[in-house]
Amino acid sequence: MNKNNNLEELECYQIIVDEKSVNERIDKFLSSKFDNYSRNYIQDLIKENYVFVNNLIVKASYKVQLNDEIVIYFKEDETLAIKPENIDIDIVYQDEDVAIINKAAGMVVHPSPGHYEHTLVNAILYHIKDLSSINGIIRPGIVHRLDMDTSGLICIAKNDYAHNFLAEHLKDHTMKRTYYAIVKGIVESKKGIIKTLIGRDPKNRLKMAVVNDLGKEAITEFEVVDTYDNKYSLLKLNLQTGRTHQIRVHLDFIKHPIVNDMLYGINNKIDYSCPLLLHASKLEFIHPKSKKLVSFEIALPERFNKAIDFIKNKNQ
Repeated sequence: MNKNNNLEELECYQIIVDEKSVNERIDKFLSSKFDNYSRNYIQDLIKENYVFVNNLIVKASYKVQLNDEIVIYFKEDETLAIKPENIDIDIVYQDEDVAIINKAAGMVVHPSPGHYEHTLVNAILYHIKDLSSINGIIRPGIVHRLDMDTSGLICIAKNDYAHNFLAEHLKDHTMKRTYYAIVKGIVESKKGIIKTLIGRDPKNRLKMAVVNDLGKEAITEFEVVDTYDNKYSLLKLNLQTGRTHQIRVHLDFIKHPIVNDMLYGINNKIDYSCPLLLHASKLEFIHPKSKKLVSFEIALPERFNKAIDFIKNKNQ
């Protein structure tokens, strides 16, 4: 039985064993793949059930075999030195308590294995001098996250009081988050609510999935805004909960995966080259100091307009 109940919150990576590594100890094999970590650290991850081989827990002495599928989860390493970087970011709003940033698609929010630099955290450490310490040095000021390929508004807390206040409102669903997505197919219901349990996909630990038990409640509201070429729909989505990959999992679950989602969905890619067509367009919450309702909204990014034009014109 796994000792860890919150693996879905951690970064994880998949490795397939090739011929040259057959019969190598798994701790040695993994330490060679992640050379920023010591072999002792990798052994601790294995011992604490953060490593799976073909969905099974193994010992550090296990010898890897050809085509073994290894998934490794990384605990946040508070010993990392996170450096400020002068990276351009779009700060939509800022005061003494909060900052609202329009994150670009393709930018990782916080450092993690494989992404130690060029993240949003590296950028905000340079541009914003005061940040809350609630989430430690890895995620200073980060109240909520966006996937790497999701663009849009993210809220940053500049002190611990503001962070705790905002986190509580995020937990009780009074912080409103609105997204737009272009999905495959025509959604028959003009409005609806998707309510399921979400947990790790037992068949692919890199993914989340709708599960029957041992998951967390996930609720997404949707509304059809427009349709294109009788093959695609533009949806407006509101999160009532904030599970990992929630919108992506829910839309794939109802057979309308997001266009250009490389992890979820089948035959949902378009030839036009652009990232995942998911955008966080609006944030609404009670301000921690004024206690008044504040709202921030931005337009759809240019990649949405280009993708819509591509869809409309591809058959002409």
